[in-house]
Amino acid sequence: MLGDALAQAGYPEKVLVACSGGPDSLALAAVAAYFARRGHVDGHPVSVGAVVVDHQLQEGSGQVAAVTAEVLTDLGLAPVDVRTVTVSGERMGPEAAAREARHAALEAAAADHGADAVLLGHTLDDQAEQVLLGLARGSGTRSLAGMRPARTAAGGTVLLRPFLGLRRADTEEICGVEELEPWHDPTNTDPVFARSRTRVEVLPHLEDKLGPGVAESLARTASILQLDADYLEDVAESTYASLVEWNGAEAGLPEEALRALAPAIRFRVLAKAAAAVGGQQPSYRRLVAAEALLRRHGSAGPVQLPGGVAVYRLSLAELEGLGRQEGGGTGPREAARCGKLVFRPQKRPAK
Repeated sequence: MLGDALAQAGYPEKVLVACSGGPDSLALAAVAAYFARRGHVDGHPVSVGAVVVDHQLQEGSGQVAAVTAEVLTDLGLAPVDVRTVTVSGERMGPEAAAREARHAALEAAAADHGADAVLLGHTLDDQAEQVLLGLARGSGTRSLAGMRPARTAAGGTVLLRPFLGLRRADTEEICGVEELEPWHDPTNTDPVFARSRTRVEVLPHLEDKLGPGVAESLARTASILQLDADYLEDVAESTYASLVEWNGAEAGLPEEALRALAPAIRFRVLAKAAAAVGGQQPSYRRLVAAEALLRRHGSAGPVQLPGGVAVYRLSLAELEGLGRQEGGGTGPREAARCGKLVFRPQKRPAK
């Protein structure tokens, strides 16, 4: 699996394993160490290092990170980098904040060491939990598509998840065979966290009531939806690029063209416009509210979207009026054929 992942990524010459010391990432590090000792993958040279991120969320986390670094060094990985981060939960929940801090640290480590890719130890069980959580939250296709085997992070680092086809029990067996003693994160069984409840209570219950194979079915669903999500994303991106009209910091979309789009594409185009002016991914309810502006008569809005974005509808009459004003009262330079939705970034109040 790891060899295939590296091959599909174009045989990166320098890779880092993100390792917490838990069974999944430690098993991945042990397998990666095989290629580190050989020095190549299918004849292509490769060197393997590791990154340990200390989130400082638990007492003794620094000691866990230090011990993990020693184990990784003993496996033959080099360099082994320990990164300490500060997790801030002001804008999001603790799990999301920890993930954001971790990914930032991984990208920084990759840049500092000239690594072409970072290996993550997520398993099939993690994928199944991701899909279940997406279902519970009423998420869309992109969320239900789960984690990607390979994706490029915001900073350009390639993230690879070669173990998405392995069960968690498999990684524990690898650690046993390699005589490694993984660290077990107590938050993984803490019922305070929705993911932990899904892992400890929900999935086992489903397996008990529906029979074995539920986790595999959920992971297979994610793989199928990834194909659908990719196609819809490509269509939405090209459609948005062809429609968007910029006026300073504001983005406009012609309502006639929006109405002609299939709903699946229309909602994605609206979300892209919101992101383009600095907003966050809107919820489905907020997107429905913004889309409803297309059914209003005359100007309407604004509808507030997350991230400080207001969207409102300008009618044809108002657009023509604006055109006359800009033309010094001599009439519009070019009459608008229809109204449009305008996405405007809002100034945040000073703290």
